[in-house]
Amino acid sequence: MDLSATERRKLLFLCTGNSCRSQMAEALAKALHGDHFDFYSAGIVAHGMNPNVEAVMEEVGISMQGHYSKTLEQLSDVAFDYVVTVCDHASDHCPAFPATVSCIHQPFPDPPRLAREDMSEEQRLDCYRQVRDQIRLWLTEQFPAPSYAK
Repeated sequence: MDLSATERRKLLFLCTGNSCRSQMAEALAKALHGDHFDFYSAGIVAHGMNPNVEAVMEEVGISMQGHYSKTLEQLSDVAFDYVVTVCDHASDHCPAFPATVSCIHQPFPDPPRLAREDMSEEQRLDCYRQVRDQIRLWLTEQFPAPSYAK
């Protein structure tokens, strides 16, 4: 992904329900690189914000206030430069984008699927933390500061 251009690029994180992975990716990306890029998230459908996401993001100092679950249709007026699908279902059902849009598939585990009912609350939150940290690591590898900080 060439992110060295001087103009602000628009990047969409797309998942199935816009309740966990894409929300975490958008919030983390804004916190890490929001001065240089415009980040968005959406789902194939809108499942609502997962409260566990809010809890684990707050742990790293990122408020999810103002974030809400939305569909791609709600962002139809945004011309994206990049679309990152963060789950296989979104990749398989991703709508067609103009040829100028770079589509990237970077799947992450689904925290609700990892968190089983027989786990303690803390163990379930650990599943969300693990995915949050995987997303943060990927973002720091994909957006190395020297490539766009001038």
